[in-house]
Order: sequence, then C-alpha cells, then structure tokens
Amino acid sequence: MSTPSLLILPGDGIGPEVMTEVRKIIDWFGAKRDLAFDVTEDLVGGAAYDAHGAPLSDETMEKAQQADAVLLGAVGGPKYDVLDFSLKPERGLLRLRKEMDLYANLRPAQCFDALADFSSLKRDVVAGLDIMIVRELTSGSYFGEPRGIFTEGNERVGINTQRYTESEIARVARSAFELAKRRGNKVCSMEKANVMESGVLWREVVQKVHDEEYPDVELSHMYADAGGMQLCRWPKQFDVIVTDNLFGDLLSDVAAMLTGSLGMLPSASLGAPMANGRPKALYEPVHGSAPDIAGQGKANPIACILSFAMALRYSFDEGAEADRLEKAVESVLADGKRTADLMQAEGGTPVSTSEMGDAIVAALDASL
Repeated sequence: MSTPSLLILPGDGIGPEVMTEVRKIIDWFGAKRDLAFDVTEDLVGGAAYDAHGAPLSDETMEKAQQADAVLLGAVGGPKYDVLDFSLKPERGLLRLRKEMDLYANLRPAQCFDALADFSSLKRDVVAGLDIMIVRELTSGSYFGEPRGIFTEGNERVGINTQRYTESEIARVARSAFELAKRRGNKVCSMEKANVMESGVLWREVVQKVHDEEYPDVELSHMYADAGGMQLCRWPKQFDVIVTDNLFGDLLSDVAAMLTGSLGMLPSASLGAPMANGRPKALYEPVHGSAPDIAGQGKANPIACILSFAMALRYSFDEGAEADRLEKAVESVLADGKRTADLMQAEGGTPVSTSEMGDAIVAALDASL
C-alpha cells in the first residue's frame, strides 16, 4: 500500500505550537514503529485569511478532500472579530466539515486518574470516566432552512429551523452503534421527543436501526435535558451517547468539563468511506486558539496529540499504536508533569509546551 496521507492545518493562536509537538509524535512513529505518513501542511482560519483573503482556499479544500485524514490545530483570534461573518476564521472549519460531509462528530470524555481531582465533581464520580458522545454534525438547527433575522410587523424575529431526514439520523446512529461494538456495547440516544417532532422522528429511526441492524447492542433513550443532569450526577452510567447537532454541542461541552481541562480533550469528525475504505476524517482538539497565551510556551499539547491518537485508531486502523500513545500520555501525567492549565492551587513549576511533547516522546521510547 502507498504511504497514508495526512494534511496538517495548524491554524491560529496556539494551533502551531501544539501541532509542533504532534509532529514530534508523528516522526517518532515513522522512526520507531515503521509507521510513516505522507505529511502536507497548509493554512486555515485567520492564517489563511492573512495569506489568501479567505479562511480556507479552494486549493486547501481540495487537498483536504484527497487526504486520508486532516489534523487541525485551532482557528480564530481577536484581530479577526471585525471581519464579515463569511470571512471569519471559523468559517474555514465549518467549510471543511460541510464539504467533506463529516456528519459524525466523536467527542470522547476520558478522565485520567492523575487528573481526577481537577474536575469540579467528586473523584469517585469521574475517576476512570471513559464515555463517547457522537454528535450529528451537518444538519439540524445549525443548517436548517429557513433561517435568519427577519422583520415581522414592527419587530425583528430570529429563526432557526430544526430539520432532520430519516437518512441523516440513520447514518449517525450506525456510527454510534459501530463505536459501541468496539467499546462497552451500550448506546444512549438523547433528544426531546416530548416537545419536538424532530425528536419523535429521531427516536423512531434510532430504534429502527437498532432493531434491524444492531440488536445485540444495548439501546436506551433519554431526553437531552435529563441527559445533561445525569452527566453531572453519574456520568459513568454511559458508554456511547448519540444525539443531534444542537444537543450534541451542549452535552459534549458538559462532558468536557467533567475531566477538568479542555486542554485534554480530542475530537474526530467522520464521514462516509472513501474509495480506499478509510472514512473522510478531520481530527482536532476541543480547545480554542487561546490567543492570550499564544507564543508563550504555556499551551497544553495533549488534546492535539490525543487527536492524532484518534486518527491512528479510526483512519489508519492502528488501534494498538493509538493505545500506546494514550498510555504514554497517561504515564507522563502519572509522573506529575503538568502544563500551566493543569497546575493545582498549591503551586509547582509547570512544564512548557515543548517539554510536555518531549516527555511524551520519552514515554513512547520507554514503551518499546
């Protein structure tokens, strides 16, 4: 087989800093595990606007369509706040998601034992937490029509339409069931079928896909507001949660904070298989561009490194190597190494972004 291709888009703010550490990891796998990638780097977000006058050029979009996987750092910054909505850095990311048809967003919420005390919840509630939220990403209220701000009589009205087709629900449900088969074999589907017709259809379609295709996977249904409450009450009751675009946006951020730091959380956005069998895929850390600390060596690169671990698992079928990388991260944290966002109130000296990357490479060496 040809060497798998990886398009890297560092983006803005701390994006280039954390991506530098990911490049160390990629180089390590090529040198020590005979797992090489054909890596190309390009621009997205504010960096692309500065160079091309658009948050994503057509040429970069074409590269993303052809790549086996795309790894993105972060986009945005205050200098771009004055731009027209269509030119803001975030539109580059949204274009990638939409044109690659990345309909399934995977947001793991995993709490490493060494960081269990960082959560606002009690240790016994979050220690060992490992759940996956599968969010439908390309439809629902963020894309439905009609939408906009209109004038009715003597006042304005804002409209967003929650719209789902059966096929859109079915395909993200299949993604959730397939993931559950690799994990704890349990799916909880969340919607608002008690007040929304789209929620009624969502529940019916998820149940139908389960009954006809995945009867061996345990399925439950829960209203999304109750799901948010249960995530804060006892999150370890869940394995895979599947939900729509709006509720997934909210619930995944709730789950993110259970782990104590956004700097620890990766994500994957997956689409339909390409000709080579690999899914269209974009991997990115959950955190933003953090312009207030950009260039200071304070950024936590772990979320971006764990996003590459997800690429190993879901794009390149290298689950054992993904495990190796995740265990290396866990080992570094267990040894007490912390970037600034992970420092406890009692103090200590944080490691820099590059020092954290070097420590993870050293832990990978120790795993051989």
